[in-house]
Amino acid sequence: MNALRKLAIVLVLSLFVVLPVLASPANALTNTPMIEVTDWEMKWEDDPSSTLQDMIAGTDESEWQTFTYGDDLPEKPEAIKAAWLRFRLPAFEFARPTLLISKLTGKDVTIYIDNRVVYESHRSYPYNKNEILLPLDASESGHTVYVLLETDSHWLGLKQKMLLGENQTLSKGYLKHDMLDVVLGAALIFVSFSMFFSLFFLNKSYIAGWRPLSIVIFSIGLMILTYSPYLHTVYRDYGFTLYYLFDVASNLLMPSIYFFFERIFGAGPYKLITRIRKLLITISTVSLLLLIASFTPLAVGSLYTSVTTLTFGGSVVIGNILIFILLIRYCLQKNREAIILTSGFGIFALVGVSEVVWYFKQSMNYNLFFWKWGIICFIAALVIILARRILHNYEQVLKYSKQLEVFNNELQRSEKMEIISQLAASVAHEVRNPLQVTRGFLQLLRDKTKIDKDKSFMMLAIDELDRASEIITDFLTFAKPQLEHTTILNVKEELHQIEGILIPLATMQGGVINVELAPDLYVRGNSSKLKQALINIIKNSIEALNKEGVIFIQAYLENDSKHVVIRIKDNGEGMNETDLKRLGEPYYSKKSKGTGLGLMVTFRIIEVMQGKIEFRSQKGVGTEATIHFPAAAKE
Repeated sequence: MNALRKLAIVLVLSLFVVLPVLASPANALTNTPMIEVTDWEMKWEDDPSSTLQDMIAGTDESEWQTFTYGDDLPEKPEAIKAAWLRFRLPAFEFARPTLLISKLTGKDVTIYIDNRVVYESHRSYPYNKNEILLPLDASESGHTVYVLLETDSHWLGLKQKMLLGENQTLSKGYLKHDMLDVVLGAALIFVSFSMFFSLFFLNKSYIAGWRPLSIVIFSIGLMILTYSPYLHTVYRDYGFTLYYLFDVASNLLMPSIYFFFERIFGAGPYKLITRIRKLLITISTVSLLLLIASFTPLAVGSLYTSVTTLTFGGSVVIGNILIFILLIRYCLQKNREAIILTSGFGIFALVGVSEVVWYFKQSMNYNLFFWKWGIICFIAALVIILARRILHNYEQVLKYSKQLEVFNNELQRSEKMEIISQLAASVAHEVRNPLQVTRGFLQLLRDKTKIDKDKSFMMLAIDELDRASEIITDFLTFAKPQLEHTTILNVKEELHQIEGILIPLATMQGGVINVELAPDLYVRGNSSKLKQALINIIKNSIEALNKEGVIFIQAYLENDSKHVVIRIKDNGEGMNETDLKRLGEPYYSKKSKGTGLGLMVTFRIIEVMQGKIEFRSQKGVGTEATIHFPAAAKE
């Protein structure tokens, strides 16, 4: 279980490995002098297959629209699928000049300088984000750049100012900016795989939410990774796969979140969590089937796009709202896990829902970004909850192990008691009669002899026979402790009588007995048996006293008013843990002439009276016995 603790800590820490990257500036290029290109022109193109020369020859200058950084993208006419951009490169004197074009919207991109193609990208899938790092030549200073954009979506154009500077500086900034998603997504995927493979080595009963959490982290990491334009730019051959992997991950996200919630909080009121989870699994299954069908000759591509857009957006907005409502309900019940999860999920839901709403409000002309910060808070909350569950399960295992040890000890003690009981019942009566006959004849011989030495021998033999008879009596009491005649006993009166009997013995030992008894304490039992049990305990305390010994006897009604508690505490020599565990075992005694049967009989009497006794002791400090009896009503 120490491995579980370490693994939980590693998971929490691994999620924050990328935080320094997140906290770093998104654009560290401001330290190096660069030239900003903030103005450009744009015109719609009816024929995407036309060449640059054809476009220039057949274009009226009035068709060009002027744009400045910060302007909204124009809405593309329905029948138009392409557009041209143009801008003039400012004069520059860089050793290795490079142009950084960010947030360029278009599926296919072709860039011309001096009627020459300097960059070209064509995609067979509808991904419209582009981040382009374009090397230039010193001779191209002041020249005009033409960009041909093609798409099937509603938006085309440029949404970010362009930067012109040294290749080394822009490359570092480009990597630092666009590698953020790659690092964050890859880190989350690595964590999810680590969690998944750890399932083969960990006890699954301790980590009920481990599998759904690993799926949640995997789907989020895959979405972040595949949404990044960096991979689509650098690994163009795999862009098709990356694009549809995002769809697969988005279909896994909400069902896995509800699966995790179900494992942590149960089915929820009216089994709401379970029902929503099943509904989300159905929706995701339909979406994935449509995705597969979109690769076939069946004309379901547009249907798949519509269904995926609605289901993903709807599941995020509606699913998050429902989860938030359920979490608030659990928080009102003072559920600590719900409070932790609400904090992380609240940030994620607020950011995620706001961005999705804004995404649709902008007619899908918005790049989702801030949701990544909410994801970090959300995943951290999930991992903290899972770590709490693991530690809680570990504590429960320890608790059950201790209880099992106690039950095993009780079982062993019960078996020993049963053996002694059977032995006592079969032997005691047969041994007691010969002892009484032998004692009688020894007493007659003692009265008739006139030799003092022989009389002393006779007395010693009679005393030993009496001691053997007491042991047999204890055996009989243990073997048949049933209380044949029971009445309602006044505990205060019983203890006062016991106090009167034992005060002389305590005084001889140099100790005192202090009694504090509450009135109106009643239990059902046999007076002589109760006295025998309590005298055995108090007598042991007296014999354990040293100088200035004190025995404190207290009786009171427990808080629940269902049990009478009798506490017997001394400041004697005390016992260690080993001795304490063996109390009540037959033939175990700390006294030189003790047999251990006295406490054994005491345990049996208390047990028959439906009571319970507990001992606490510390070597050199003293011993405390606490007895609980069911309270009885006064007759």
